[in-house]
Amino acid sequence: MAKFTVIIPYYQKQAGILQRALESVFAQSYQDFDIIIVDDQSPFPIEMDLDKLPHEQRLRIKVIKQPNAGPGGARNTGLDNVPAQTDFVAFLDSDDVWTKDHLKNAYDAMTRFGSDCYWASITGGDAFYYHFGVAELQKTEPVVRLSESPLVLEVPEFPKVMLRDWSFLHLSCMVIGRKLFEALRFEAELRLAAEDVLFFCDCAIAAERVILCNDPGAVRGEGVNIFHSIDNDSPEFLSQQFNTWVALDTLEGRFAHKTEEAASIHTYKHTARKQALWSQARLVKRRRMPQFNLLARWVWRDPRILQSVLQLAVGKLSR
Repeated sequence: MAKFTVIIPYYQKQAGILQRALESVFAQSYQDFDIIIVDDQSPFPIEMDLDKLPHEQRLRIKVIKQPNAGPGGARNTGLDNVPAQTDFVAFLDSDDVWTKDHLKNAYDAMTRFGSDCYWASITGGDAFYYHFGVAELQKTEPVVRLSESPLVLEVPEFPKVMLRDWSFLHLSCMVIGRKLFEALRFEAELRLAAEDVLFFCDCAIAAERVILCNDPGAVRGEGVNIFHSIDNDSPEFLSQQFNTWVALDTLEGRFAHKTEEAASIHTYKHTARKQALWSQARLVKRRRMPQFNLLARWVWRDPRILQSVLQLAVGKLSR
C-alpha cells in the first residue's frame, strides 16, 4: 500500500477543475500515493473529469459519494476511509494544484525531522493577496532553521504564532501523520467558516512536531471557493460570520489558560460580531428585513453581541 493518501473533497460547477488538480497529483516527483475523492453531491458530475484520465491513473483513485456535508464533512469521510497501511495524509482542494515536489518535500522533511504535522507555503493570484510564505515568519518570530534547501523551519510556540495570523497556512499544503489522522476530525457543521483553522490548531496542539517548508506546495486555483464567493451582501454572510464566531469560541476554550492566545481569539470574535451587524445594518438601509432568526440564535449563544449592537448604534448617532 501507498505511503501517502491524498484526500480531495469535490464540489464543483464546471468541467476541468478536478482534472487539473489530479494532473498535478500524478505529476508529483514522489509517486507512492493513492487518492480518495469524496464527491460531496457536486452539481457537476465527477465522472466527466475522471473519464478523461488514463486507466492506470483511474485505478489509483477511490471515489466516495455522499449527501452534501460541506468541505469539513467531505474531508472527514476521506479520513474515515484512509487505508490502514498509510503513513501520511495530504489534503488538496479540488480547485488547487500542487507543485511538482510537494509530496517529496513533505516526505523528506517529515521522515528526517520526525514530524507528524507539515505545511508548505502557498502561492496564488491577486485575489489571495493575504497569503504569505513561510520564510516571512523569520522577520517577526523566533525560528529554528532545520534545512536550507529547501528551507525548512520550526517555530517555537507554534499555536501562539498561528493564532496571531494564520495566512501562511492552507489545507492544500498540509500533510499529517498517523497519530493525527487517526484521532482528529473537522467540525463539519461549521460550514462557510473557520473549520480549517480549528483543525489546524487541533493538529498543532496534538502533534509531536510541526515543521514548515518555504517552497510552495500548491497554487491557489480558480474553481468554486465557497468561502470567498460570499461578500457582505450575500444571504449567507451572517451564517458565515456566526459559524466563524462559533469556531473561534471553540478555539478560545482550547486556549483558556493561555492569556496571549486567548486575547488574539477574543479580538477575532469581536471582529466577527461587528462584520455581522454591519451586514444587517446594510439590509435595513436598503429597506430589507434583517435575518432575525439567526440573530436570535447568536444572541442566545453570545449575549455580548448586544454590547456590539449598542456600540454600533452609538457610533451611528455620534456621526
